[in-house]
Amino acid sequence: MLELIVISTLNGVLFGMLLFLLSSGLTVIFSMMGVLNFAHASFYMLGAFFGYQLTRWIGFWPALVLAPLLVGVVGMAVERYGLRNTHRHGHVAELLLTFGLAFAIEEIVSMIWGKSPVDYRIPAALDFPAFTVFSTNYPAYKIFMLAISISIFVALLIVLKKTRVGLIVQAALTYPTMVGHLGHNVGRVFMVVFGVGSALAGLAGVIAGPSLVTQSDMASLLGPILFVVIVFGGLGSLPGAFIASLLIGLIQTFAVALNGSLASAFGPLDPSLGPSVLTDIWNVTIAQIAPILPYVLLVLILIVRPMGLLGTRET
Repeated sequence: MLELIVISTLNGVLFGMLLFLLSSGLTVIFSMMGVLNFAHASFYMLGAFFGYQLTRWIGFWPALVLAPLLVGVVGMAVERYGLRNTHRHGHVAELLLTFGLAFAIEEIVSMIWGKSPVDYRIPAALDFPAFTVFSTNYPAYKIFMLAISISIFVALLIVLKKTRVGLIVQAALTYPTMVGHLGHNVGRVFMVVFGVGSALAGLAGVIAGPSLVTQSDMASLLGPILFVVIVFGGLGSLPGAFIASLLIGLIQTFAVALNGSLASAFGPLDPSLGPSVLTDIWNVTIAQIAPILPYVLLVLILIVRPMGLLGTRET
């Protein structure tokens, strides 16, 4: 039981930090621009496939730098030639644009790399056990993923809260005309913010690709839970996204690891009751309901606190 708790905690923190790395870019984009980007998970997928292709050509470490930059350039192009033109028509037009873009990116990836998983492997330099917990060897690559995610969280907080660049970006959202009069190009600021948010999603794809399965439907697998994270934490709140990511990662990891049910806790129902819906529910294990737990949490937080954990009504 102790081994289960320790390993599940490590895996839960790792999964939570991966969710944060993926959701941080979307949180930055929403908090600065007010755009809820439905194609954000597709940029994550692009990062994974760009990382895979560049790794084959020039190696993993250059790909770790270049792939997020390429995704960031794609994101800036989307903002400059897509979102900027639809912004005047309101948020519905922006949502429809990013929604359609997500499907377009998935089809393009399928045409280039196919629908089957690609052979994106962990780099040899990190393919060894970092330490042993009880009888389980914990991979060094997972520690590397965790270190990258924590570093991004700290860097984002410092840039947004403590630097002049962060102040200009936040001011450009609230007072764009005044910022423009001070000599700053507001359109360029928004384009760079969107590019940075997209690059963060691409970075998540590059480092998650070798550990998870890199395939053309990976965006649709993580996309829904990504929006659970940012709504649960509070739209536009970076600390809220961090807390929500860890919480959801731990809950889902422990749920998958547990095989208990009401039947195992309280014994089977009386056979005289016969097969019924109650009997089926009684025998459902925690692992079986693990995929729906984040969405149950989403419903509960919207009922109890609609603005999320650390969000505000203004957001």
